Amino acid sequence: MHTNALKIKQNLSPYARGFAGATLWPAVLVTLLSSALLLGCGQQGSAQAQSAPGEQQAAPVPVVEVKPQALPLEFEYPAQVAGFREVQIRARVQGIIEQRLFEEGGRVKKGQSLYRLDDAPYQTALAKALADENAAKVRAAQAERDFKRIQPLVQSKAVSQQELDNAQSAFEVAKADAMVASAAVRQARLNLEYARVESPVNGFASRSLYSEGSLVSGPSELLTTVTQIDQVYVNFGIPEKDHEQLRKGLASGDVTMPKGELLVDVLGADGKPTGLQAKLGFQDVRVNPSTGTVDARAVIKNDKEVLSPGQFVRVRVSGAVQNQAVLVPQRAVLENPAGGKIVMTVSPERTVAPRPVQVAQWSGDQWLITNGLKAGDQVITDGFMKAPPGTPVTPVLEGDAASAAKPDQATTAAKQ
Repeated sequence: MHTNALKIKQNLSPYARGFAGATLWPAVLVTLLSSALLLGCGQQGSAQAQSAPGEQQAAPVPVVEVKPQALPLEFEYPAQVAGFREVQIRARVQGIIEQRLFEEGGRVKKGQSLYRLDDAPYQTALAKALADENAAKVRAAQAERDFKRIQPLVQSKAVSQQELDNAQSAFEVAKADAMVASAAVRQARLNLEYARVESPVNGFASRSLYSEGSLVSGPSELLTTVTQIDQVYVNFGIPEKDHEQLRKGLASGDVTMPKGELLVDVLGADGKPTGLQAKLGFQDVRVNPSTGTVDARAVIKNDKEVLSPGQFVRVRVSGAVQNQAVLVPQRAVLENPAGGKIVMTVSPERTVAPRPVQVAQWSGDQWLITNGLKAGDQVITDGFMKAPPGTPVTPVLEGDAASAAKPDQATTAAKQ
C-alpha cells in the first residue's frame, strides 16, 4: 500500500503532491490515536479482570481501641448559697421602740442589743411584783408561827385537832402564795430584760422593718434578720440519673470512694475555683418530684466572707472513682435515629458495624460509656460518610495514623 502511494506521489505535480500529503497525514494520526485508545481500554479491562468480581476496596478508617481504666468521677451542678443561720429578730414583749442600736447591713455580735423598747411599764411591773413577793413571804412567815404555836397545845387538849389542821393548811397556802409571788418577780424581770432586743448569733443585720417610735405587739412582728456567714450552706440538687449511677456503682463495686466521702468544691458563677472545699454534709434519700433531683448541701467555712447568702455558684462533686471506665471521643458517639446513641465499630470481618451504647457524662473531650462496649473493641472516630455500615474497612489506630501522616507532610513541604 505504501509503495503504490509512493508511486502515485512521484507521478503527481508538485501542487498535487502537496495536496496528497496534507490528506494522508491526518488519516495516519487518526489511526495512531485509535490504536492508543484501544491499548488503554485493553489495559483497563485487564486490571478489572485481575480483581475478583463484586469485591469492594477496603477504605482505611481511624479507630481507637477500647481500654478500660480507673477514672475519677466529677459532677458539676448549679448551686445557691444560704446563711448557716438566718435568725428572725422579734421582740418578745409589746412596747414602743425607743432606739435602734445597730447599723443596717452592718456586723453585729452575739448578745448585742439591737433595739431598746420603752421599759418604764416593765420596771413598774417589777416593782409591784417585788412588793407582792414581800407581802406573800410575810404572810407565809406569820402562818408558820401560828402553826408552830398551836402544835404543843394539842397535846394538852387546849385546842382541838381541827384548829391544828386549819393552821397547818393556812401555812401551806401561804408558802404557795409566796412561791407564786416569786415567780411573778422572775417574769417581771424577764419582761424588763426583753425590752432590750438582742442578737442571738454573730453575723450581719439586714434592714430594719420598724423605726423609732413604732409600736410592736410582740413576737408576731418581725423587726429584722441577722445572718451568720462565717459558715454557709451551699445547696444544690443531684440529678436522679447521677444519683442512681453512684448508688448502683457503689453497691456493685464498680465505683469506690478511696477517701470515704464525697468532696464539694465551690466554683464561681464564671466556673473559676474559689478555693473553698468541704465534705458533702447532707444528701436526701428522696427524689424531689418537682425537680427530679436529690437535695444535697455542704457546710463551707467562709472566714474570708468570699460567699454571700443568696449567691448563685457552681459546685464540683468528686471523690468517687469508676474502676473499669470505658471512654471514647465525643466525635465517635452519634445520635441513633431510633433513639439513644450509637458508635461505629470494626467487626471481626473488618466491616463497619453500628453498636448502640449508653453514656453517662463527659470526661474532658470523651464520653463515659456505661454499656455497649468492651475491652478490645475498635471504635471508628471519623469518616462515617465514606464508610457506611457493612463497608469493608482497614482500621488504623489514631496514633499510628498521626505518625504515618507526619512523613507525608514533611515530603509535601519539601516538594513545595
